Amino acid sequence: MATVAYKRILLKLSGEALMGDDKYGINRDVVEHIVIEITGAIQLSAEIAIVVGGGNIFRGVKSAGAGMDRVTADYMGMLATLMNALALQDALSRSGIVSRVQSALRIDQVVEPYIRNKAIRYLEEGKVVIFAAGTGNPFFTTDTAAALRGMEINANIVLKATKVDGIYSSDPKLNPDATRFKSLSFDEAITKNLQVMDATALTLCRDQNLPIGVFSIFKVGALKRILMGEDEGTSVNNR
Repeated sequence: MATVAYKRILLKLSGEALMGDDKYGINRDVVEHIVIEITGAIQLSAEIAIVVGGGNIFRGVKSAGAGMDRVTADYMGMLATLMNALALQDALSRSGIVSRVQSALRIDQVVEPYIRNKAIRYLEEGKVVIFAAGTGNPFFTTDTAAALRGMEINANIVLKATKVDGIYSSDPKLNPDATRFKSLSFDEAITKNLQVMDATALTLCRDQNLPIGVFSIFKVGALKRILMGEDEGTSVNNR
């Protein structure tokens, strides 16, 4: 078995990634591709936990800006992440991968509540753990939930899966001369406001020395290459 650079990872999947090129919802082809990428990581004996967003179904901040109560909007966003988590669990199951969904909100008839020790035990047993409903609190993003859960389960790295293969000096879709950063410090990512993750998540990871990797989930084999320690995406750490 090949030696991996990161044994236990926290994978952050945005809702926008799950909808692919669709305007909203869950794109079946995209989910199946993500499952293939996860399968490749499992073949390396990596332990995988996932935090899912809900922006493909509901955007809490946007709705709050349109006049909806922010707390109500954020709770609706948390429920959207639960729908994505169940869809991902179903796709994993159809590929023969055992997974468990844990929710920060109590919905016991649907999924089990988040219990740290149980989540760690599932990971040690080789199960994929999917964390839904963010932190369970309004005003906190799923980026922050990813940082928090990553620390709680003693992950070696938080991997943020996006549509772009790393962090660039500017939007590569708008600027063909934009360059990809191979690595950044946490302070650089914060001060340059590069939109890696929100400032709370970056600060948490910086203070706990938990590195972040940003990569494209749509690039075939990218997740596996990161686990092998190859040059893929952008690394954010306390360099």
